[in-house]
Amino acid sequence: MFCRLHAMPKVEIHVHLEGATGPDTIWDMAQRNDVDLPAESREAWHEFYEFRDFAHFIEVYIAATSAMCTPRDFEQMVRDFAGHQAAQNVRYSEAYISPQFHLAMGLSQGDLLDALAAGADSGWREHGSKVRFIADISRQTEMRMDDVLPFALAGHDRDSLVIGIGIGGIEEGHPPERFAAIFSEARRGGLHTVAHAGESAGPASVWGALRSLDAERIGHGIRSLEDSDLIAYLRDTHVPLEVSPNSNYRTKVVPTSEPHPIRALVDAGVYTTVNSDDPPMFSTDLNNEYVTLARQGFSFEELWQLNLNTLEAAFLSEAERAALREEWSAFADRSSTELADGNA
Repeated sequence: MFCRLHAMPKVEIHVHLEGATGPDTIWDMAQRNDVDLPAESREAWHEFYEFRDFAHFIEVYIAATSAMCTPRDFEQMVRDFAGHQAAQNVRYSEAYISPQFHLAMGLSQGDLLDALAAGADSGWREHGSKVRFIADISRQTEMRMDDVLPFALAGHDRDSLVIGIGIGGIEEGHPPERFAAIFSEARRGGLHTVAHAGESAGPASVWGALRSLDAERIGHGIRSLEDSDLIAYLRDTHVPLEVSPNSNYRTKVVPTSEPHPIRALVDAGVYTTVNSDDPPMFSTDLNNEYVTLARQGFSFEELWQLNLNTLEAAFLSEAERAALREEWSAFADRSSTELADGNA
């Protein structure tokens, strides 16, 4: 099964560009850009990645973003990300980016978008893996928050380089409702809307994202299981959840001694997808997320369906989705033939 999981074509819709950049690359950027990280050596910086809890994860994330200062950094990050995705047979990714931090470091909106576009173009030409972006508002900081929507709209005008807007960061004390006006304006500008919710906070956070933000997808959403009415709503409306199992284990949102609640979500009929969130920060990648679930008892057929769910939940044009469906169908036919022949 593991070989087939690696070989199957994939889509990923919940992965953070900053969090997908490895600690060595960040350390090198910090040295090049004369940025002090909260560690005295490369080895100590690696140790800093061993998260204690969700709050510490946010601390590490912010420290890492401080090293990303120049257009060169972002072009490299996107190009490397596309290569890493291609190595896992990820054909298309929707990557979150937190423009607040980078604009505050002195990058202009135009320079940042130019760098993202150049990296995505290089990644596509060199690796055949396409990347688009979702501008993520870090809900716990006011710093440059008002610049996120203009950034997203400008990126959307660049052949949909930026396809959506979202909120992330610390849920407690920063409810979705306060971002309703921004999300309404984003929708009027043609952007998709998503929200991290139901990760470290409970069902009220998910309800707020659905009712106040009209979120089309929910990042994480695993604590929806605490509210049977919410589960029924998610099942009936087919709102996709962007679930990242190893992220939840590493930030201690889910105890490592327990099976991941994605099983309960799937069994309840909730529209569920599989993602890696911040792969090097959590010592994982998308392939490993599927392997983790396989080791918890998911069959290949169930995991293939989750992969299909992710394809259908992506913010693709119908022409793009149709082309990928053909690739998915060809893989399924080939895989079935190999199984029948005893070769898989």
